[in-house]
Amino acid sequence: MGPPQALLAWFDRHRRELPWREDTNPYRVWVSEIMLQQTRVETVIPYYQAFLARFPTVEVLAAAELDEVLARWSGLGYYRRARQLHACAREVVARGGFPGTASGLEELPGIGGYTAAAVASIAFGEPVAVLDGNVERVITRYQAIAEEPRQRAVRARVMAAAQALLEASRPGDSNQAMMELGATVCTPTRPRCLLCPLSEGCRAREQGNPERYPALARSSKKVAVKLALAVVPRPDGKILLLRRDDSRRLLAGTWELPWVEGVADGERGRAGLERELGVRYGARWELQEELGKVRHGITFRAIEAQVWRGNVSGGDSVAEGREAGWFAPAELSRLAVSSLVAKAVRLATGPGGIAGQRDAS
Repeated sequence: MGPPQALLAWFDRHRRELPWREDTNPYRVWVSEIMLQQTRVETVIPYYQAFLARFPTVEVLAAAELDEVLARWSGLGYYRRARQLHACAREVVARGGFPGTASGLEELPGIGGYTAAAVASIAFGEPVAVLDGNVERVITRYQAIAEEPRQRAVRARVMAAAQALLEASRPGDSNQAMMELGATVCTPTRPRCLLCPLSEGCRAREQGNPERYPALARSSKKVAVKLALAVVPRPDGKILLLRRDDSRRLLAGTWELPWVEGVADGERGRAGLERELGVRYGARWELQEELGKVRHGITFRAIEAQVWRGNVSGGDSVAEGREAGWFAPAELSRLAVSSLVAKAVRLATGPGGIAGQRDAS
């Protein structure tokens, strides 16, 4: 039994039961692959199930409003994926269906080489290998490739090796087997080599130090970012949110609390933040009291945010615009908000926050 066949035999015995493996419909496969980008499997499962319950077909997704798609995506992060998913759905419907090849799929918005290969192999049976982080790790260990795999020439070598390990009669299962192996056995640390179907012939295992592969690119250091967030309540308990501009690179189209960079140390610093809020949003702002701090990591940023109970003069006029509105905290579940905003609102509306103060008054 050759390596491709051994890998498939292992997969048939040990594959995880995942909801996107129940149906090879290209729409379902595509949604799962987009969601799984930079997101853990256990995180994706409930989002995937809820998303498919609301948007069961590509036609339903294409007909939906972008706001609702973003809201259903809320909490998964990397909102650009949701916007591209929606745009791609509309393009697929306009074309009359998904292209059946990786090259055709790559012509669609938001579909790169990896996603195209995954959908083409799993949904359409095209014998084209995928290359993600898990596959990259398996291949660099199997062949003891010492160079950093993001280099173009090295990546081409890794891709060729992945293609050579693909079983052409079952390309979708073969690709999933390789990804599953990297996720569950050939892990970044403490790989379980004794359980690996590719252990025989694995050069890194023969050398006795598989963890040295792959060579990792020097990671960027986290940049510390300090913010001040203003939670502005109305007497009815609703709070002011503003929509982030669609042209922004990060979190485009999501709802956010009024914010500025910096923190306040004493009254003088607080006054400076209030002026900056006025410059950013107009009107006159007052930061009345600090409710606490929340922390959040996004891409290379490590954010620490002061959460303030605030007030804005002319707040109703601010909220009349298309880009602002008053919402009850319970409504956040149907809005596209970042995890940072959700944390800040939970802090502000929890015990001792603005809700407790309103109840006591």
